[in-house]
Amino acid sequence: MGGVLDGVRVLDFGRYIAGPYCATLLAEFGAEVIRVEKRDGSEDRFVAPVGEGGEGALFLQVNRNKKCITLDPMKPEGQEVMRRLVATSDVVVANLPPQTLRAMKLDYESLKAIKPDIILTTATAFGNPGPWSDRVGFDGVGQVMSGAVYMTGKGDPPYRAAVNWVDFGTALHCAFGTLAALIERGKSGRGQIVEGALLATALSFTNATLIEQAVISANRVPSGNLGQTAAPADIYRTRDGWVLCQVTGHPLFIRWARLMGEEDQWLNDPRFADDIKRGDNGPVISERMARWCAERTTQEAVDTLGKSMIPAGPVLSPQQALEHPHIRATGFMQDVDYPGLPNPAPTMRAAVRLSETPGEIVTRPPTLGEHTDRVLADIGYDADAIAALRSNGII
Repeated sequence: MGGVLDGVRVLDFGRYIAGPYCATLLAEFGAEVIRVEKRDGSEDRFVAPVGEGGEGALFLQVNRNKKCITLDPMKPEGQEVMRRLVATSDVVVANLPPQTLRAMKLDYESLKAIKPDIILTTATAFGNPGPWSDRVGFDGVGQVMSGAVYMTGKGDPPYRAAVNWVDFGTALHCAFGTLAALIERGKSGRGQIVEGALLATALSFTNATLIEQAVISANRVPSGNLGQTAAPADIYRTRDGWVLCQVTGHPLFIRWARLMGEEDQWLNDPRFADDIKRGDNGPVISERMARWCAERTTQEAVDTLGKSMIPAGPVLSPQQALEHPHIRATGFMQDVDYPGLPNPAPTMRAAVRLSETPGEIVTRPPTLGEHTDRVLADIGYDADAIAALRSNGII
């Protein structure tokens, strides 16, 4: 593998999404990433199993391009292995609670004593400082505490998103922070801590809503798919499915009114003079859009809206997303084989393209402990020493 991060070695002690996907993004752009797992496999390896060995869909997504070793870092011999690994690495990624980092001697002070310019990239649930800093949490905790879940659905019950946007957003923030820390180290020679938090990510994504509340006390309540600050913005039933249409800004509203063939009705009515007024009167506008969509198939609706340069898209099932001609044509996903899978895994490449130094998926996700012997040999263990570590339950 080559790439802009060629020569950077990353130790990935991450679990689930925020840590592992951060490390994956670094790997996709050339870093050597070594995933360190429990001897019988870490729990995130087996979420939503799809293969004969129990490996899950999430694991396959966020662990391509990595090597994998198994290690018990709580035993003295395991600590020595870890010390040697840290001494040869540039970045340690570990989205683990602070008390767990200290117990594993992965806290920054312990790492810095081994390699003074090390970069430690961490992600916690709630961030520091604060009374909840030592608590643990998953993606959903960030969703519910940010205002996002309160505003989703129609309020009774509130709905969290089915996708882990808080986890993936935290991974993106951590990858960005790690790159910034590497650039700084290149200038000053100093390492540092890069700290993400699920709650911080969730609050950053909902920040505009929080600003509006703090400044003008909008006191918004959930309204399903109906937009509140512009219109038409909703999901509409067609003759054979559903389509989303979002019109924000007066130029788009003019295009929409022309498409409806009713410019005078919509453009001269003071109720629809700007986005916020259109949002306040959204049900009136959405009723007209709903009638327009109901007369057409989903394909007819999205094609007509697309030609009019109005943002729209069909509501797709997972299978339909895999089969959609545009998604297939973009090459966003790459089929990746893995031992024991009945079919290749369509794996998303990094969702950003660099024209001169693009990232790439070079190797499939590793099997459990696939590279243990090779990595240990690289840091000075001979065959007998490796055999002894295995016999003693260290690897």
